[in-house]
Amino acid sequence: MGKRNSQRKNAAMLDSDDDSSSVSSSSTSRTDHFSVSGNEEVHFDQDALLDQALDALDEKRSSTRERALSVIVGAFSSNVQHQFVDKKFATLLHLCLASIKKGSKKASAKEIALASHVIGLLSLTVGCGDNRAREIFEETARPLDEFLTSKSDLTRIPSLLACLAIITFVGGNDQEETEKSMDILWRVIHPRLGSNVVAVKPSAPLITAVISAWSFLLSTMSEFKLNSKIWQNSISYLSSLLDKEDRPMRIAAGEALAVIFENGIIEKFSADSKGASEMIQEEINLQESYIHLQGLKGKVVNQVKNLSVEAGGKGSAKKDLNNQRNLFRDIVEFFEYGYSPEVSMKIGGDSLQTSSWSQMIQLNFLKHFLGGGFIKHMQENDFLQDVFNFTPKRRYLNDNEHRMSSGEKRMFKSPNSVQNKARTQLINKQRLLSEGRNLGHYTASMVDDEAF
Repeated sequence: MGKRNSQRKNAAMLDSDDDSSSVSSSSTSRTDHFSVSGNEEVHFDQDALLDQALDALDEKRSSTRERALSVIVGAFSSNVQHQFVDKKFATLLHLCLASIKKGSKKASAKEIALASHVIGLLSLTVGCGDNRAREIFEETARPLDEFLTSKSDLTRIPSLLACLAIITFVGGNDQEETEKSMDILWRVIHPRLGSNVVAVKPSAPLITAVISAWSFLLSTMSEFKLNSKIWQNSISYLSSLLDKEDRPMRIAAGEALAVIFENGIIEKFSADSKGASEMIQEEINLQESYIHLQGLKGKVVNQVKNLSVEAGGKGSAKKDLNNQRNLFRDIVEFFEYGYSPEVSMKIGGDSLQTSSWSQMIQLNFLKHFLGGGFIKHMQENDFLQDVFNFTPKRRYLNDNEHRMSSGEKRMFKSPNSVQNKARTQLINKQRLLSEGRNLGHYTASMVDDEAF
């Protein structure tokens, strides 16, 4: 009964339209300590808010669950929530899965998107090598596959695609599992048609989301199945996307092709330079595939060159056009000279650097998934630091207090900040208590004196 009352209270808080009950996605979920006077501190325990959001995921109203999931996404994106995950991992995972699994709840598209985003964030939080990452993959991959297979329009929920890519990236054990996830993604835009399946033309945003997630997983692989038909079909399809009007889709296709060629897919089909009479049939087939793929590559090179100098048409967005030109100029340079793009990104006072197409695609995908919290995760998430071989310099004033950014100073040290208001209230409370103790001590002394 008590738990149910608590859930009602949490639901009311999350459903409130009052600005005072809203939660910024940049807020932390740890207990922050702010010095008041002497050894006294004000404790702002935002884990409690995550606890309330977790309880609200059990509510019947979809809007309540959506608000709760939004709180969790904001907290997990902006900070590495190790303490909360250590306590509530299983509960959070299974409540999010309940929003995705068919028939378990009447979940809206928004709720499903948020729940899948939380699962991806949960996987990044626990990191590779943790049994919980494996559990997330095993528990989530199949429901995602079933959902993606059964739905014809996924434009509104690309988070499902990103979730599958992330949990495979972190929790997948081998290349076979990665290839299986890539196949699931590919089937979203190339479904296996049966007697009861109607082909639905995928939208440009959906194709872009699929190709981005597919490329992200491709960037993690070092070995590939030598199935020439699969690679010929993949390269041909990606090449066809370069001729489409949608620029984000062109860019996604271009990045995918860059990773394919960087990983030497075509060269793997090249047989040894023997005479035709010395070749066995398998080698002859490989050589034929190699020649065909080289022809496809030549077509792609010409397309890339044209896109790198494309003129802007009427109504075209200048930013999108510049992004396209810059990307395809890099691809042209890669094809002609073998140079991969080098990226340098500031993380606090440190620099994160990448020097390959695979690394760049991983960086861009994770930046997009984590949003504004990417910097924070790179500073504190050991798993992501290992992915990019990045070691941040620790700059602390002492063991318990970190150096505040200008934004944090405005948030925590401004006279009108929540912390300073709470600090003032606590000081006033301590003063009243102190006065009460002094009065009590004075009265007690008078009584004691009279007793003697």
